[in-house]
Amino acid sequence: MNIPNEIQLLRRPKLLLRAARIAAAGYRRDRDLSRILKGSEPRDSKRLLPKLAEIEAHMEEARSEGDSTYSISRHVEVLAVILAELRRLPRPA
Repeated sequence: MNIPNEIQLLRRPKLLLRAARIAAAGYRRDRDLSRILKGSEPRDSKRLLPKLAEIEAHMEEARSEGDSTYSISRHVEVLAVILAELRRLPRPA
């Protein structure tokens, strides 16, 4: 899976993205990554983002299918981590 970009994330409900942007402002990598990944994580954002994108894709699928195990708060957390990690990537010149 490719690194998610903000264009792909725009296909999510606006309220979900708005909550994720607010949550991303309080992002603490040491705390939030371990909670989402439940274990060891790559330190490099470029290697980490595909894994996060895969987690988020499963959550989006559960949301759109109305799965009873779907957690909106966890989805917001994952999206917030993705947005915060995207900000850590070097910008092309």
